[in-house]
Amino acid sequence: MGGAPLSIWEQARLQGHSRRDFLQFCSWLAAAAGIQASGLSQVVHALDTKPRLPVVWFHFQECTCCSESFIRSSHPIVSDIILDKISLDYTETLQAAAGHQAEAALHETMTKHKGEYLMLVEGSVPSEADGVYCCIAGRTALDIVREAAADAKAIVAWGSCASNGCIQASRPNPTGATPIHQLISGKPTINVPGCPPIAEVMAGTIVYLLAFERIPQLDGLGRPKAFYSRRVHDTCYRRPNYDAGLFVESFDDENAKRGYCLYKMGCRGPVTYNSCGVIRWNNGVSYPIQSGHGCIGCSEASFWDNGPFYRHLASFPGFGIETTADTVGVAVGAVTAAGIAAHAITTNIRKRKVIAEGISESTPATKGEGESHG
Repeated sequence: MGGAPLSIWEQARLQGHSRRDFLQFCSWLAAAAGIQASGLSQVVHALDTKPRLPVVWFHFQECTCCSESFIRSSHPIVSDIILDKISLDYTETLQAAAGHQAEAALHETMTKHKGEYLMLVEGSVPSEADGVYCCIAGRTALDIVREAAADAKAIVAWGSCASNGCIQASRPNPTGATPIHQLISGKPTINVPGCPPIAEVMAGTIVYLLAFERIPQLDGLGRPKAFYSRRVHDTCYRRPNYDAGLFVESFDDENAKRGYCLYKMGCRGPVTYNSCGVIRWNNGVSYPIQSGHGCIGCSEASFWDNGPFYRHLASFPGFGIETTADTVGVAVGAVTAAGIAAHAITTNIRKRKVIAEGISESTPATKGEGESHG
């Protein structure tokens, strides 16, 4: 097709979206990406005027759940426009071309948009046995990654496979599954872990790059702070039950029905950084903990090797009442000398009493609240 490439707004208008829809989308994305209100106009201007980013999206050792998550974003402009507008010039999963045509599209993008294309990677890369465990078009994934990264503007590692190796890298890791950031240096690289990551987190990361032409602020593990700066534990609606020492002891007990804390059932929320409790899934309907299953920590490195998912950690970083779920309350107070910790314990005991009283008014108690069912 001739002529200048359409901007995201122009493409949205052609597909029937109103200006109001577009501006609401810009506001939503800016908020999701942690962009201050003062930066909203820059987001609007970018999506109003800038053409789509040329993108090459690779798939290596993975299950394609990241792509599945992205194309199922609840926001219509993400699914209808962003996916089209970033023009996936190459992706083994979604492109219509195959074989030689697909490879031609890849190399045309890399040549025509040298230094300007965005490289998205889904899956870890095997490094053992010269990388023969994953080959595409007669070449190893390792060769493909290094070639594509050389002239990429930036690299985004989708999901835990590309960000930290994921299950493929679990002991004893026979294929030598390796995350992208350990293979490539000297290129801006963003890790967006999760199994899979949330669709809106993926979209927000891309739009930030498009709007500001730079990578977002990252934490020490290369993750966007806007989405990975808080523990799942900190934003969990069950947190008051944790503080009060009210825990599920088995998935079929009364405490599970009452929505008590899942920490003793193996929940890794206290050591996992992600936006699950804030953005949630399926148009903000729910997330694993809300569905009754503890967090397995899928956005953290080595979550697959950190012991059985249904056995809680003995302790996790923190002080006072956060030391361990088994010593909540008076036992912690007995060994905590600091005044601030003592105050926290007193407050939590009070919370526990209030919650227990509220439950007793609505539900006949069959056992003492917080009492072990062991």
